Amino acid sequence: MPWPLRWSARVLTVFLALALVLAGVVVYTVRKSFPQVDGTLRLPGLTGTVEIYRDKLGIPHIYADSAADLFMAQGFVHAQDRFFEMDFRRHLTAGRLSELFGSSTLDNDKALRTMGWRRVAERELPDLAEETQGYLDAYSKGVNAWLTANPNASDRSLEYSILKLQGGGGTPEKWTPVDSVAWLKAMAWDLRSNVEDEIDRALALTRLPRERVEQLYPGYPFDRHLPIVNEGALAQGRFDQRAEPRLRGNRALRDAAGTLADVPNALGTADRAGLGSNSWVISGEYTASGKPLLANDPHLSAQLPSVWYQAGLHCRKITETCPYDVTGFTFSGVPGVIIGQTDKIAWGFTNLGPDVADLFLEQVDGDTYLYKGSRLPLETRQEKIKVAGGKTVTITVRSTRHGPLINDVIPGARPSGEANAVALQWTALTPGRTVDAIFALNKAGDWQEFKAAASLFDVPAQNLVYADTTGKIGYQAPGRIPVRANGDGTWPVPGWTGEYDWNAAPIPYDQLPSVEDPADGFIVTANNAVIAPDRYKPLLTKDWSYGYRSERIRTLIKEAIRKGPIDAATMEEIQRDSSNGFAQTLVPALMEVDLAGPSVQARELLKTWDGTQPADSAPAAYFNAVWRHLLTLTFDDDLPESARPTGGDRWYEVVRRLLEAPDDPFWDDVTTKNVTERRDDILRQAMASAHQELAERLGDDVKAWRWGDLHRLELVNGSLGTSGIAPVEALFNRGPLPVGGGKDAVDATGWNVQNGYAVTAVPSMRMVVDLSDLDKSRWINLTGASGHAFHDNYWDQAEAWARGDLLPMYTKPESVKKAAVHTLKLTP
Repeated sequence: MPWPLRWSARVLTVFLALALVLAGVVVYTVRKSFPQVDGTLRLPGLTGTVEIYRDKLGIPHIYADSAADLFMAQGFVHAQDRFFEMDFRRHLTAGRLSELFGSSTLDNDKALRTMGWRRVAERELPDLAEETQGYLDAYSKGVNAWLTANPNASDRSLEYSILKLQGGGGTPEKWTPVDSVAWLKAMAWDLRSNVEDEIDRALALTRLPRERVEQLYPGYPFDRHLPIVNEGALAQGRFDQRAEPRLRGNRALRDAAGTLADVPNALGTADRAGLGSNSWVISGEYTASGKPLLANDPHLSAQLPSVWYQAGLHCRKITETCPYDVTGFTFSGVPGVIIGQTDKIAWGFTNLGPDVADLFLEQVDGDTYLYKGSRLPLETRQEKIKVAGGKTVTITVRSTRHGPLINDVIPGARPSGEANAVALQWTALTPGRTVDAIFALNKAGDWQEFKAAASLFDVPAQNLVYADTTGKIGYQAPGRIPVRANGDGTWPVPGWTGEYDWNAAPIPYDQLPSVEDPADGFIVTANNAVIAPDRYKPLLTKDWSYGYRSERIRTLIKEAIRKGPIDAATMEEIQRDSSNGFAQTLVPALMEVDLAGPSVQARELLKTWDGTQPADSAPAAYFNAVWRHLLTLTFDDDLPESARPTGGDRWYEVVRRLLEAPDDPFWDDVTTKNVTERRDDILRQAMASAHQELAERLGDDVKAWRWGDLHRLELVNGSLGTSGIAPVEALFNRGPLPVGGGKDAVDATGWNVQNGYAVTAVPSMRMVVDLSDLDKSRWINLTGASGHAFHDNYWDQAEAWARGDLLPMYTKPESVKKAAVHTLKLTP
């Protein structure tokens, strides 16, 4: 063999040997962290024996004789499968990620320390019910028992071994109840409603006059898209489902619109983006079983492992001291079930989206700020942030009566005019009782107990849908929602005048909208408006989702009712619906534009398109490319970068109105000199640019284009999956998966038009509950039960999720035991 080849062969051999050694180390390390799921383990602190049955998906069902044992075992099981995720989350919520990852996460920590999520959780814990504190303690004991049994990094999770090599990580501390409480602040922040809209409005105002900014935030289309609650009004200081509003004119128009929407189109013609959720419940009046059906699919950022963890928590005998028999979706790090079913009821969540946060512009001078003509002292505190591989960083947090000053730590929150600082007032920065609500929901047995539990649900405010085995269905809006002295929460306001302060008390719970067994026989929530303003005066928000998903679900339910009794399979079909709600408006406008060149052939795809967006659709690929270019061509030249459109149903409403105004200034591209573009110029350019882009990416054969070749889901690990180190990312990330749907389809797979077509938000889980037989309920998680890379259950549900399939959601002991492939016994 010639010398160069011999040298190359030796180098290759060395690399192969090193790769095999590394692979062996990884396999050995990974397998050491896998949990024991069979046999017997001693768990000090238990008062009795606990049994844990796992099916082939690794989903545990826990059986115990006391509530304390039940939640202690839940803590142990969460730690077995997801401890690194739990540890990552508590570092996140405490503003301590830099202890794990170094200076790359320092800005994040500064923002979290400024808001003080952990400090609020510490204040919240003592105010919780004594029973709740006991359960949190029991859960923590279970987590810590697992930690004690796994003292080495390689025994805990592969992530700790990687971090150790990079100089981070350290030894995890014992778990505490505050760690659990703090995680709910993170969920509240993710679902915090319109803070970004406030910022975007203010940023847009730097480039455009106010009336043009307001064009970009149209009102909710109550004439076309019904709200959630269409019965009742405030009467004698409380919400009464039987009361009628005093203002009746709009009601007549709305009812007429609802009636017309039910008429088939005989002539064949028709008149925050990403994060959200769908839920609906149908009365037994319309179901095959005669009992209600309930569906839920919360839309959140795609994560690996999924934010959800499926589990069953069962007292072997239901008693006053052990009242739990509940199956559903949990958060690792938090005891109890967040969404699911008991032996008597089921419930689901969507984000209510009330305006629970305001930005107050402040006038700060030194250590004081102006308020009602006087200078008041700022509240200050020091926060020390430890940084792996670096020096500790100290920041000074300053607060006014409205909240912490955030302009130095949150991008875009910049003062303007007379102000030189921005304060954030947010309901989640006040201690609440949401943790109490979780346990109350988990043992509720009827509508009244459910409503009592919902009254404790402070933040994040959610739309709660309900069904029970007696046949009742219902809806309740809970949450701490502020009452403002002035203003509507849509713009940053001056804090120094006191005119826009919040009242001391929020909207009373019994004044929040609620309905049981509505006349329609079904309830739909999809982040749409809760109730029309002619029925309800307290301000919930003005920044709703615009009702495209909710109206599509209502339409599909009505069609299903006309065809005959509805079953669980019908509910699953609705969850998979991928129709684009704006296609019937935009496609006719595109067809009327004079067009020449190769994009004519692409436009032909839309002639017979039904508006659906499955992964294998060529028309969906082209339409979404046109939509992307239409938005960027129309608005990017007018708006600052952070306020530019990302897509979604707000922009449907904006463009709907612009299509009727061909000379509107938004159509003009201000970067082209001596040329004034009109509507058809932009529509023509959008179609041409879309064709050019897809031809370059997918080839010249337009019929071979596929939406799923553009619209792909990368499952990225929430911590090390974005490390920037390719071999490390390869260990933890999975995919991509081609998926259908779209940003405001029922199958809401969100994407950002500014960045391409990659999936950014997803139905994070799907669930359909059958109240006639809870063992016939079905569910799916985005990824899998395990947080351990390379475990069989790390992402074993992902392909079924991408197809829109659901899996059996067993809850009865005989079904759970029959499906079990592993049984672990925990003893005192």
